[in-house]
Formats: sequence, structure tokens, C-alpha cells
Amino acid sequence: MAKIVVADDDEDIRELVVFKLRQIGHEVVAVGDGAAAVAACVEHEPDLALLDIMMPGMSGLDAARALRADAASARLPIIMLTARAQESDVEQGFSVGVDDYITKPFSPRELASRVAAVLARSGG
Repeated sequence: MAKIVVADDDEDIRELVVFKLRQIGHEVVAVGDGAAAVAACVEHEPDLALLDIMMPGMSGLDAARALRADAASARLPIIMLTARAQESDVEQGFSVGVDDYITKPFSPRELASRVAAVLARSGG
């Protein structure tokens, strides 16, 4: 299956996402902030990044911008998984180039479906 970097500062959410993704066969690298997400994407060259927006230090939006600015990760599929659910938040996510946007609380089954869809579109 795919290699996925998951970044969320909420350990419970991170563990749930990791559990679900591993359950369906993906390899997962989990980190707790945006800077670690960018570093993990450089190191592990994943097929997908799943980022929370509100994290200490570098936000998920800033991490997405950094990944899009680097030629090596510019085409990396990115899904935002966040409690930021206002229309302006969603617009901002898409404006930095994310491929999908999931709001918390979320269904693990829906998460799995959206991950599969984004990976299928990207050829991953």
C-alpha cells in the first residue's frame, strides 16, 4: 500500500488515524507538528501527507506551503484533517494547494475512503 506521513499534535487523534491507516495496510510515519511533518516528508518520501492545521510551531498550512515550495514534494498529495471548519478555513486550505479537507470530528471509514480516493487520483 502507500506510505503516509500523519501530523497532528493531539496524540489521541494521531493514534486513531495511525491505527485506521495501518489497519487498511498503509505504512505510517506519525509526528506531532508541522516542522516534523516537513522533515518526515523529506526523509521518508511518502505517497501522501495528512496534516492538522493547528499545531505548535509550524502550522499544517505552513507545512503544506513548504512542501508545495520544494520541487521534491511539490506534487505530494496533501489532506488536511482539522477542527477548523469555517468556509474561510476550507478555502485557505485549498488555496495553499491541499488535495482534500476533512473536518473533525471525522469518521475513520470516511478518512479511509478519502485517503484511497486521493491516492487513486495521484497514482499512488
